[in-house]
Amino acid sequence: MPRFLLSATLLLLSVSAPALAEEQRSGTAEEQKACTRDVQKFCRHVIDQGDFTILACLKENRSKISGACDTVLKNHNQ
Repeated sequence: MPRFLLSATLLLLSVSAPALAEEQRSGTAEEQKACTRDVQKFCRHVIDQGDFTILACLKENRSKISGACDTVLKNHNQ
C-alpha cells in the first residue's frame, strides 16, 4: 500500500513536468526508493488522505527529509 501511494505521489510530481516520458510518469524506481523512507517516517499519518496531502507533507518536512528525496522534489519543480 505505501509503495502504491508513493508511486501515486510521484505521479503527481510529474504533472508539473509533462515532458517526461509516459513510462516515467509514476517516477523512476530510483525516485520511488529515494522517498519511500521519508514518506513512511514523516507522512505515515496522512497516507490515507490522498496524494496531494502526502506531497504537502513531504514539502512541510523538507528540512528533515533525505537529500535524495529533496532532489526528487526539486527535479519535479516541487
